[in-house]
Amino acid sequence: NMCCCKIQSSLKPSKPDGRNYSSLPGLPGNDIKSLHSIINPPISKIRNIGIMAHIDAGKTTTTERMLYYSGYTRSLGDVDDGDTVTDFMAQERERGITIQSAAVSFDWKGYRVNLIDTPGHVDFTLEVERCLRVLDGAVAVFDASAGVEAQTLTVWRQADKYKIPRICFLNKMDKTGASFKYAVESIREKLKAKPLLLQLPIGEAKTFKGVVDVVNKEKLLWNSNSDDGKDFERKPLLEISDSELLKETIETRNALIEQVADLDDEFADLVLGEFSENFDLLPAEKLQTAIHRVTLAQTAVPVLCGSALKNKAVQPLLDAITMYLPSPEECNCDFLEWYKGDLCALAFKVLHHKQRGPLVFMRIYSGTLKPQSAIYNINGNCTERISRLLLPFADQHIEIPSLTAGNIALTVGLKQTATGDTLVSSKSSALAAARRAEREGEKQQRQSSAAERLLLAGVEIPEPVFFCTIEPPSGARQPGNSTEVQTGNPRTPSGHVDVGLSQVDKDQTVLCGMGELHIEIIHDRIKREYGLETYLGPLQVAYRETILNSAQATDTLDRILGDRQHLVSVELEARPGETPSVTPMIEYADSVSRDLLKDSQEAVENGIHSACLQGPLLGSPVQDVTIILHSLAIHPGTSATMISACVSRCVQKALKKADKQVLEPLMNLEVIVPRDYLSPVLADLAQRRGNVQEIQTRQDNRVVIGFVPLAEIMGYSTVLRTLTSGSATFALELSTYHAMNPQDQNILLNKRSGTT
Repeated sequence: NMCCCKIQSSLKPSKPDGRNYSSLPGLPGNDIKSLHSIINPPISKIRNIGIMAHIDAGKTTTTERMLYYSGYTRSLGDVDDGDTVTDFMAQERERGITIQSAAVSFDWKGYRVNLIDTPGHVDFTLEVERCLRVLDGAVAVFDASAGVEAQTLTVWRQADKYKIPRICFLNKMDKTGASFKYAVESIREKLKAKPLLLQLPIGEAKTFKGVVDVVNKEKLLWNSNSDDGKDFERKPLLEISDSELLKETIETRNALIEQVADLDDEFADLVLGEFSENFDLLPAEKLQTAIHRVTLAQTAVPVLCGSALKNKAVQPLLDAITMYLPSPEECNCDFLEWYKGDLCALAFKVLHHKQRGPLVFMRIYSGTLKPQSAIYNINGNCTERISRLLLPFADQHIEIPSLTAGNIALTVGLKQTATGDTLVSSKSSALAAARRAEREGEKQQRQSSAAERLLLAGVEIPEPVFFCTIEPPSGARQPGNSTEVQTGNPRTPSGHVDVGLSQVDKDQTVLCGMGELHIEIIHDRIKREYGLETYLGPLQVAYRETILNSAQATDTLDRILGDRQHLVSVELEARPGETPSVTPMIEYADSVSRDLLKDSQEAVENGIHSACLQGPLLGSPVQDVTIILHSLAIHPGTSATMISACVSRCVQKALKKADKQVLEPLMNLEVIVPRDYLSPVLADLAQRRGNVQEIQTRQDNRVVIGFVPLAEIMGYSTVLRTLTSGSATFALELSTYHAMNPQDQNILLNKRSGTT
């Protein structure tokens, strides 16, 4: 009884609408599947996948349908109604967008699917990045009327970076303007991918009623009277009733067989040997196996279609996920052989829970994870204990006794673990793996150290482009304010990106983020989750600075503190960097004593880095700069703090002497606008120092692609709505930092100094 009560309490829904998403088997009236049914399935039956797409392509709706058809929810949730499983934050339900990634686990036809629904908005691109890092496959969702959009390109590049096999789902086939051919062509042209057409739509837009299974030459028709789309008919295509459709299907199937044969030698031998005369005799199982191999090799992408909102063709998508995407054992992980079955996991996300403290999402690559077990953090060089082990199901967490390799787990009790940390069973296990890695490295003559190879690749954190001050309503609330905001700040390598806290400088807390929406959400969460009334200062652009020529400086610091003399003398040179770098490159002249550097190098480099955090023009970080230390004299007994202070002051002198340049963030801009409103939009972009690269045609719309400085685009959504009567949309993404022209730089400096 106690065990039953404990599990029931962990399954208690925390949603305001009281929907129950998962419950215990065997209880009266329980027709919903329980996640307790298969906790540790065979590794070959596990699929770790993500849903990725441009904003509003239908990711969350598709996820909701998958949960319903697999039997884990009683009713179909709707983004517009604010009752979906994976969009559980108040801000997500109000705005109808996904803000943070949410993990759910469910079973489909004997397979365990661990699925992560990711945001589509560019402001939350970090959420996509860190989830793709631990996934084995992905479903790219497309709006069939728009094809490849701006953020689709971004998430596709992220998937390429982590070498993730993927399948494409052309959603919204029922939407006015939906075009299967256009969407497929955009995948081919813009993503430079080879689409494998596994399905054909039966009708488009209002006439869409089902799909054709090209591999099996069958048609799948959904009953228009069915409310939930669970009932559909699977019929073979017949010459008598479907002559045109059968002809098109055979042509598409033959083209598919030829495509796969070109990409897979084993399948080519089979086709040329036994079935060269008649492709119709080729068994569907052989073709499906070959498509699976091609998908894993990432030489082509299977393409399916349907309409998640209208409950059509989601079940075949689930079949395709289990059939074509890889299991964990099919993904090549070289490091697994070093651990010999011991625990190896990667922490890819940290959330802060007010009652439970830090919740760490981790992907288990080898070994078994159990509650109350100690684990060693290689990055942090510390040992911690897992108090509870949970299986994630959106905002509900189901307590489990253990979890094996290939799964995604949620742990409670790890207070020192940060995003990107590598976790193993013990320090001795890490040392044993390091020795094996070293022996392997000697065989392959690798240069990197064994310790470096043990660390699983972390997550690249994008640099924030906006910042603003956040202040309490009164000075009395300041101390608790900063502490509470920091408590809610997830542990990421760059905390200012996730929850936006950048620094607490005396009496000022600064929020940093990837866009206006990002900062707005952060502010709202601080208010709702921590009950803090705060005021935001004006939004500022995150400029950078650099130098255009070399400059030398010398400095001496002489202080007597107590009975000790602290004396440092420094001579150094600042010069423009040869390669772009956010952090300063540091070089040492031959005249600098190596013995002296042994004890003081860390203090010297700390001083250089701290000086480059605030440039001489705007107080912005300095980049693309090389610092060369020419001489260093240190009196015995001088503290490291004094060395850092002297070096920092000397670097600032050198930067002030050099010719300085402000760098501003330049954004990739894509505006989708009806043809009638194109002229006013182009005129407005010209006034904003925009540089239009290309104007494409997308059915009745025009797609304007170009660059625009971030400073000129603040509040653009309101202006664009006014210019186009609310019919245009736009997407922004950071491209690079580029030098401002002298006139614009002077205007900015005068504005900052208050002389304009």
